[in-house]
Amino acid sequence: MPEALLLRSASSTLRTTSLTDGHTLSKEPLSHALKLSSPVKVKDAQMNSPEEALWTTRADGRVHLRIDPSCPQTPYTVHRMFCEALDKYGDLSALGFKRQGMWEHISYNQYYLLARKAAKGFLKLGLERAHSVAILGFNSPEWFFSAVGTVFAGGIVTGIYTTSSPEACRYIAHDCRANIIVVDTQKQLEKILKIWKNLPHLKAVVIFQEPPPTKMANVYTMEEFMDLGNEVTEEALDTIINAQQPNQCCVLVYTSGTTGNPKGVMLSQDNITWTAHYGSQAGDIQPAEVQQEVVVSYLPLSHIAAQIYDLWTGIQWGAQVCFAETDALKGSLVNTLREVEPTSHMGVPRVWEKIMERIQEVAAQSGFIRRKMLLWAMSVTLEQNLTCPSSDLKPFTTRLADYLVLAKVRQALGFAKCQKNFYGGAPMTAETQHFFLGLNIRLYAGYGLSETSGPHFMSSPYNYRLYSSGKVVPGCRVKLVNEDAEGIGEICLWGRTIFMGYLNMEDKTCEAIDADGWLHTGDSGHLDADGFLYITGRLKELIITAGGENVPPVPIEEAVKTELPIISNAVLIGDQRKFLSMLLTLKCTLDPDTSDPTDNLTEQAVEFCQRVGSKAATVSEVVGKKDEAVYQAIEEGIQRVNMNAAARPYHIQKWAVLERDFSISGGELGPTMKLKRLTVLEKYKDIIDSFYQEQKK
Repeated sequence: MPEALLLRSASSTLRTTSLTDGHTLSKEPLSHALKLSSPVKVKDAQMNSPEEALWTTRADGRVHLRIDPSCPQTPYTVHRMFCEALDKYGDLSALGFKRQGMWEHISYNQYYLLARKAAKGFLKLGLERAHSVAILGFNSPEWFFSAVGTVFAGGIVTGIYTTSSPEACRYIAHDCRANIIVVDTQKQLEKILKIWKNLPHLKAVVIFQEPPPTKMANVYTMEEFMDLGNEVTEEALDTIINAQQPNQCCVLVYTSGTTGNPKGVMLSQDNITWTAHYGSQAGDIQPAEVQQEVVVSYLPLSHIAAQIYDLWTGIQWGAQVCFAETDALKGSLVNTLREVEPTSHMGVPRVWEKIMERIQEVAAQSGFIRRKMLLWAMSVTLEQNLTCPSSDLKPFTTRLADYLVLAKVRQALGFAKCQKNFYGGAPMTAETQHFFLGLNIRLYAGYGLSETSGPHFMSSPYNYRLYSSGKVVPGCRVKLVNEDAEGIGEICLWGRTIFMGYLNMEDKTCEAIDADGWLHTGDSGHLDADGFLYITGRLKELIITAGGENVPPVPIEEAVKTELPIISNAVLIGDQRKFLSMLLTLKCTLDPDTSDPTDNLTEQAVEFCQRVGSKAATVSEVVGKKDEAVYQAIEEGIQRVNMNAAARPYHIQKWAVLERDFSISGGELGPTMKLKRLTVLEKYKDIIDSFYQEQKK
């Protein structure tokens, strides 16, 4: 397996690292790096030119940086950030990866040299300035040094989701003018071969995990690619690095648009370096000289959250990033967490829900005494964490519960050393937050978008309030526009995190960024007296009934899920309709190979059925036979939600349970498990229409 060859002894020595396929990695570029990072050479801090605007839609454009008294820090490039890390963390382990069942490591010095070698390889293959290298593969050392190498070479890193269809790959690769595409497997290579003829800018493909099935023109293995770089001099690369400015684009993140084509969010070198420094600092991420953070990389790097947290923040603070197996989200993640024992961890809400469901299943199969012990420990801990969230003085029973039970559960999950657990990307139910508080695991929320380079609000051990998305990152700003009587308005953001513009989309850019440079997020929320942000939903998702009532769907959906623990997804319907209705799905187990929903109910769902007097164990038993006990229990739960509603127009009058839970493959969920409402409305149109047709009779 070439990848094993490639990374076999990367951890042994700089002289013989096999990422060069047996060739020597010269230490000479390290002295270049230290020279280039010296203050004398810093051209990075050149002041903004008066002609530069706050936004651009050109890949080779430059923007006016938002430097003001609230964020006066001198802007610098990605290369400068890496050089400063080398100075402090050169010999520390940067990347951890598993080969033939054994963990191996690459130091920061090795990582830097590999990135330079990749940069020279890209230049040799014809990477032009402000063109892209697209990366289509699972998280790996190759993803990281290809990304950093792209920036060093003056290109733009563009991640593509591994689940993308050939047509989706074609759209992105064409839009970003990719000169080179890096793929991990033959399956991904096949997608590119199908569309290559429609990609006029594409010059070469590099494959790293498997060899190409046959020798092909302009398709290189990673070893061949890295060797190509030997033909480019260090001086030629340094000239390109020296010419870079912090206000130029270096990263493109494509939003998984729920409507129309995805938009290419252009991020500048300053967006990346400022956010990696100050956004992570707001989350209490530690520099390696205080404590080296250990992180497991498994979420898609084509998404801004994982890219800023794993890749760029890692370099900023000298973290050790360990790569999960490709089947992490199908069940192997917990094994990796146990082996690596991260100090901080990030997951989208669905990942935390899956961990919760797994614990609930194990608990349900445990003996009576063990189950009772867990329930007791979690209930006393939850009560303490809800009533005295900031108290360090825990009562004896809470300390005993932690020592006897909860510490062992955290250890079994791989969270024994984890001090910070983050989530973002979608709302999280109160049930999930309470569950983890019961395990003494606080989940810290962040809020931001691709258009804010990731975090614009952060929670941390020092800035935490249950259900909030934290406080604005110091140096960033927020304002609410069009506030209603409850203080809820559209969230608008300003600061060094704000993106450069959408590539080739001037109209969309002008819609997002107003004349004063404020980003209009399209999200609604409110701020409490202490500056904590609470998200109430998307403005576009706001349901306006035929009677003119404005109904935010998320609070009602969350209330139904809390009231009915058998429900996995709840989608409120009612835009331009006479009343509200709802689509529901049931909690079921996932196929370990495909992550698709199966017909089997989860342990928690089966327990719910038994409690209400049903023997059902599958979704089809409940839905196919319209199980009377379960349907009656759902109706009663919805009536309880209605009783707590603000007014009659907020009542759910009709509902239906779907035969299959939502999934990425079914199209209802995006790549980060975010609900795609418009797809749901389209896909289940007939069921929705039936709610309202009966009225016409």
